Amino acid sequence: MKDVTRLFDVPYFQLENYPQEKMFVTKENNSWNAISTKDFIEKVNLASRGLVALGIKPNDKVAIASNNRYEWNIMDIAIQQTGAIVVPIYPNISVDDYCYIFGDAEIKLCVVDSFELYQKIDSIKPKVKSLSHIYTFNKTSAPNWSEILGEAEKIDINEIESLKASIKNEDLATIIYTSGTTGNPKGVMLSHNNILSNVVGCFPRLPISTGSKVLTFLPACHVYERMLHYIYMKSGSNIYFAESLETIGENIKEVHPEMFTAVPRLIEKVFDKIMAKGEELTGIKRTLFFWAISLAEDFKVEGRSSWYNFKLKIARKLIFSKWQEALGGQIKAIVSGSAALQPRLAKMFLAADIPILEGYGLTETSPVISVNCLKNGIKIGTVGTLLNNVEVKFAEDGEILVKGPNVMMGYYKLPEKTKEEIDSDNWFHTGDIGEMVDGKFLKITDRKKEIFKTSGGKYVVPQAMENKFKESRFIEQIMVMGEFQKFPSAFIIPNFNYANEWLKAEGVINSNLSNQELINNKTLIDKIQVEVNAFNALYGNWEQIKKFTLLDHELSVEGGELTPTLKLKRKKILEMYKDEFEKIYDC
Repeated sequence: MKDVTRLFDVPYFQLENYPQEKMFVTKENNSWNAISTKDFIEKVNLASRGLVALGIKPNDKVAIASNNRYEWNIMDIAIQQTGAIVVPIYPNISVDDYCYIFGDAEIKLCVVDSFELYQKIDSIKPKVKSLSHIYTFNKTSAPNWSEILGEAEKIDINEIESLKASIKNEDLATIIYTSGTTGNPKGVMLSHNNILSNVVGCFPRLPISTGSKVLTFLPACHVYERMLHYIYMKSGSNIYFAESLETIGENIKEVHPEMFTAVPRLIEKVFDKIMAKGEELTGIKRTLFFWAISLAEDFKVEGRSSWYNFKLKIARKLIFSKWQEALGGQIKAIVSGSAALQPRLAKMFLAADIPILEGYGLTETSPVISVNCLKNGIKIGTVGTLLNNVEVKFAEDGEILVKGPNVMMGYYKLPEKTKEEIDSDNWFHTGDIGEMVDGKFLKITDRKKEIFKTSGGKYVVPQAMENKFKESRFIEQIMVMGEFQKFPSAFIIPNFNYANEWLKAEGVINSNLSNQELINNKTLIDKIQVEVNAFNALYGNWEQIKKFTLLDHELSVEGGELTPTLKLKRKKILEMYKDEFEKIYDC
């Protein structure tokens, strides 16, 4: 096998070129257990034969609703080999979304990880006539996925080989339902070629090779992490699964990964923890810590003076080396995507010699359009250079248009919507506004649909403002709003832990306050007003936040305020906090 033409060819490519004893590694009962390339493929073929025995045919839709685990990848490849279509689904979406997706895709079989999820999907079975089988990865009282493998003896392996031979590079491989900030999810149809073109385009930009250790914890149901799994497999990297989001820090120290992927929200939380530890220091250690932070805030990729580099060398040895140790000591890069990264954070980690490679893309583009990388250069505040096989141009209003082999086949059962997004010249309209910096670095300035106009006719760009305001240690989350209103305003969620510590340090309180007490604390409100005023000075008068309301809990996926990729559901948030919104504008 010289190369791969279908996604399911990837593990076979690894087996032929550099078989691994640790293809996937999972922590169970306090020990890390591996599955080899050979054993992985054996289970894949058992699963494919079992699926065919259960009646799965080419173009049938099979869903996987599970957190990351090697069994997820087995089912992904196994489904593809039968010619069926993989429909990956976030395990934490609502019952209504499950019902819509299963009905729209006409799901025939589903594998989930937990009994709770089994019950949730079993409850919609009467509404989804196509659904005939539900299995769990975990051992529960529900049918277990091992039953699929147990059916394999009924089907000869040659039947699977025949099915594989009939599948072409340009055939539909998967339908991924976008979470969407409004309306029902849309099914994005991606071919083998779509995703493989991204694998080819991204592979040279990542600092990994055969035997590299990588840690994965972002959901593989999102095309971002899933595409990277194919890269890891094709490169012969050893893929370690974090136990949970709560154990990432511990798992990183155990695994010593060379690379992992993250979303900006997670990087923000990591930095908050670093700063909290810095606040606990005293004497010369505290002085050195905040000297290093101040130095990092002035970091530039190019054009640094020899004096600055000398100071940076000292800071890296005394302070930033501890950051590297906390990330396992072997990290070559963190790849960030899904949302905009604060430029300040990019500076901090680059100064610490922990490169964050910020990229950009959409589910509809398989997903990567551009990414910063060590070879092609890093430009802070941008999402890097375009992949070699991707073209970009800008519409008159600045919207980013994309053309390339990574652009989706279309939206499932939505031909008119597909025509709206992909024009007659095959340019995909991203809905994002951007520009080129230095002739080669793509910069995203905002989401077209999120830009709003005040009643005075002035445009406000909320996402860029939110990213700036979140640089305040007092502001955990923020949503800027004010469409058709006299002025912009904001919902602000304070950093509750930091607020308590600050109030105690100021002598205002002796013990921690509840979130509700904090948002009503005048000293804290006044301090946040000072922070807001400082950032307002960076904007025109029409853009400045004139009023804000503090909310008493973090916005979350579970609460319905964020999409599974942690984007603000602005319309939903405004509906949920209608009374607070009306108080701001005295409606």
